[in-house]
Amino acid sequence: MVFQPNERLHLGAEAEVWSGLWMGRQAVRKIRRKRGWRHPNLEKRLGFRRLLSEARLLIRARRVGLEVPAIWDVDLEKGILIMEMLPGRPLIELLRDEKSTQDMIRNSLYNSGALVRRLHRLAITHGDLSTNNILIDDDLSAHLVDFGLASIDYEVERFGIDLHVIDEILGASHPSIEGGIDIFLEGYLDEESRLGPAKEQTGGVVPSADAVMKRLEQVRSRVRYHG
Repeated sequence: MVFQPNERLHLGAEAEVWSGLWMGRQAVRKIRRKRGWRHPNLEKRLGFRRLLSEARLLIRARRVGLEVPAIWDVDLEKGILIMEMLPGRPLIELLRDEKSTQDMIRNSLYNSGALVRRLHRLAITHGDLSTNNILIDDDLSAHLVDFGLASIDYEVERFGIDLHVIDEILGASHPSIEGGIDIFLEGYLDEESRLGPAKEQTGGVVPSADAVMKRLEQVRSRVRYHG
């Protein structure tokens, strides 16, 4: 695995992410960080499973044309993924940029919601839908990254929680964006209307967009009640 690092993009509790070159192409290297407090055997098994799951879900999404990075190389023993570097900048930067117009903001949020619905229709929940993990390119198209917490699911609760995460982040981190979550959810619902009912997957039937929206309202109510 030949990777020439350039710049560290992220250092988190679970992984370290670098940009660089792989086989002459712009790439991203993600290295899972070992958790010293875990037993070495357990740490190895967990790291192996999570990395394998992330790679499989990215391949599953990419195969049907979703805007996610292509997997170029995997080293399960060392906990390394080499992925395509996608175009664009994080949604968080666009939303905080004073030069961003209202149309740019609206289109970015709407396209992000539409992409998340396409992901959900594959029975994949992202698990960490933050404005850092959505990239927006020059055409204002959305791309999703960081599938470290993603999973296959058919329970409506997990889909509702996915939307609740982005709802909370837009409210807390981007309070100046009025109605941001409404635009995002508009894109989510419109994508379902455009594509029709989701096809049945090998593990079952994916909850409809309307069902996920109802569960989002229930999650919001629970949070308000306990808050």
